[in-house]
Amino acid sequence: MAITAVIFDAFGTTLRITAPSHPYRQLLREGARHGRRPSPGDAHKLMTLNAGIREAADLLGIQVAAMRMAEIESALQREIESIEVLQDAYDAITLLREHGIATAACSNLAAPYGPAVKRLLPDLNAYSFSYELGVTKPDPVIYRAVCRDLGVVPGHLFGDSAQVAMMGDSPRCDRDGPRAVGIKGFHLDRSGTGAIRNLVQFAELVVAQSTERSQSPGSFTRNAPRELGR
Repeated sequence: MAITAVIFDAFGTTLRITAPSHPYRQLLREGARHGRRPSPGDAHKLMTLNAGIREAADLLGIQVAAMRMAEIESALQREIESIEVLQDAYDAITLLREHGIATAACSNLAAPYGPAVKRLLPDLNAYSFSYELGVTKPDPVIYRAVCRDLGVVPGHLFGDSAQVAMMGDSPRCDRDGPRAVGIKGFHLDRSGTGAIRNLVQFAELVVAQSTERSQSPGSFTRNAPRELGR
């Protein structure tokens, strides 16, 4: 079955922060300065809270002086303003859309970043963010939600019937998690050592598979790098 939709991760895959200030890390450090012990669940709480950084401080029980909170909020705003679309992401999404393949973003995000992603990638067909759904990748719920919004049904990976693929820089969240629910998940390795080194390469493979399917079913698996056939 041809791939009719592609899901992309956000940061590290399609977007980058050019002037990182790590405002949420600053918030956690403020908590540590006042005796709060970091918890393994802090990141999950931050990425599943549909509210701003002040509310995040309240949720985690972190007391921050008004002036310091204003500084953290300013750092957050500067970081958001520094986000840009990676060129290969722009080119890949354009290529896929030209060939009638739907595109989406699926990402673990703190709530303030969501509007920026939608603003910078305005032409995607669907968006699935952790803070809106209350779950983080690799929870199956987040993948099924984006597939529902795309109007596609994940297939059985080893039967080569998935209608939808996902690409991202996390093997756990963007390759293995999607595969567990029948999405063709792939890992983007920008170091140049992996099977897929940039998003244009990936988009061209998807388009080629869609074009050649009528002549040679399964060609996507046979002709792509070994990583794509797994």
